[in-house]
Amino acid sequence: MADETSIFLGASRKPDDSYQRAEQLLLQYGNRHGLITGATGTGKTVSLQILAEGFSNAGVPVFCADIKGDLSGIAMMGKAQDFLVRRAEQVKLDPYDFQEFPVIFWDLFGEQGHPIRATVSEMGPLLLSRLMNLSEAQEGIMNIAFRIADEDGLLLLDMKDLQALLANIAERAEEISSRYGNVTKPSVGAIQRTLLVLEQQGAANFFGEPALRIADIMRTTRDGRGAISVLAADKLMMNPRLYATFLLWLMSELFEELPEVGDPDKPKLVFFFDEAHLLFDEAPKVLIDRVEQVVRLIRSKGVGVYFVTQNPLDIPEKVLAQLGNRVQHALRAYTPREQQAVRTAAETFRPNPDFDCATSITQLGTGEALVSTLEAKGVPSMVQRTLIRPPSSRLGPITVDERRKLIDQSPVAGQYEQTVDRESAFEMLQKKAKGAQEADEQAQQAGSGRSGWTIPGFGNDTPPQSGGRRAPAPRPSNRQTVAEAAIKAVVRSVGSSVGRAIVRGILGSLSRGR
Repeated sequence: MADETSIFLGASRKPDDSYQRAEQLLLQYGNRHGLITGATGTGKTVSLQILAEGFSNAGVPVFCADIKGDLSGIAMMGKAQDFLVRRAEQVKLDPYDFQEFPVIFWDLFGEQGHPIRATVSEMGPLLLSRLMNLSEAQEGIMNIAFRIADEDGLLLLDMKDLQALLANIAERAEEISSRYGNVTKPSVGAIQRTLLVLEQQGAANFFGEPALRIADIMRTTRDGRGAISVLAADKLMMNPRLYATFLLWLMSELFEELPEVGDPDKPKLVFFFDEAHLLFDEAPKVLIDRVEQVVRLIRSKGVGVYFVTQNPLDIPEKVLAQLGNRVQHALRAYTPREQQAVRTAAETFRPNPDFDCATSITQLGTGEALVSTLEAKGVPSMVQRTLIRPPSSRLGPITVDERRKLIDQSPVAGQYEQTVDRESAFEMLQKKAKGAQEADEQAQQAGSGRSGWTIPGFGNDTPPQSGGRRAPAPRPSNRQTVAEAAIKAVVRSVGSSVGRAIVRGILGSLSRGR
């Protein structure tokens, strides 16, 4: 049975089909990351729920996504049901206590939880380009945009800031191209259209302030339990690229903000990445390298990352090698790819001479899994066929009223609900454009007054003598008449300082030709 240094996962099966040995995850290796895989309906969500409960009871905060709404039940106390009690007896879970856990609900759309936001600057050009599926040339323009924002002191907080900056870049395309490389208006326009699509899909809700504070997902309760942050992701999954980009951003923020802690007795935070294949689907190499780097180094910050997906082939090999704690539920092996997935999963376990791992993966029942965790000195344990213990919290979703009550009583209630729109790139660029327009208008007004000099044929600035009669001007020649008409036409059509400069040039050429 588990103690204060481990999480009880279930009991492994002996060759005679009885369950005896307790399978545990040692807390000191909880930040060595993990993997939960299996086909739909084989028990992945329950395994995630068991781990989240165990970490919370050990005082470790947890962040996880709720794809179907089933995980929300972790906030309510479980009830004794025949199949749960029978499972507890099979795995020798005595006593089988029911609990409710401290849960904070989050939602990027602010509907089923507290809103989560990040600023455009925090997201950065790489993740934004991934989110928008930009081409290489467009990604280059996005990097230039962030560089210009840094140089000009422009805050990029929300989507209208980025739109305003891109519009400014399009206007200055020739000037910017000479400094940073080719920037074309069509490419900028393509990025702006993609931003519009994102806005229509609801992504605009995610960008802005107040931005999520990492400390708010690393809370513990007064009784020492870790808070479980549950992200409502049923609607978010309609935009899977936004979902994957958000979770990668959150991992990156944790990596950048948290201090080094070495090898703690237990993790500082455990992060569950459900539907993990969405992170790697069609991802460019630079992004996969970034994920591999974060997973490899974030362990030293005390953060454990657990990927949850159907197929182990969904995870790149470099990332898969970093995952020490593994729970493998049943896989089907009808197609060649499925058969390859079974072989891959079997080969990643430390073999057990009592059974064939590849065969067992296809024969596991619901609630059963092959389990291998890190033992003393971080060595993987021999794989065991394990019956997963029943959860202490409710199985299945909570009601709308229960969710609303929990949101209202949350420790972060009222902190993120109202958006803050402070002066940023949008307002700063508007002021700059308005100032330029006013300066141009003043220049036009100054040019429309008396100039202090006389244009031949346009009249004399000297007033006529009183009581006398102005001498008649000599009749101009034909050449002067043509020139005069041309100059008048130019002056009428030009009201800016640039136009006056052109007129001066024409006059100079005429005077030299005389």
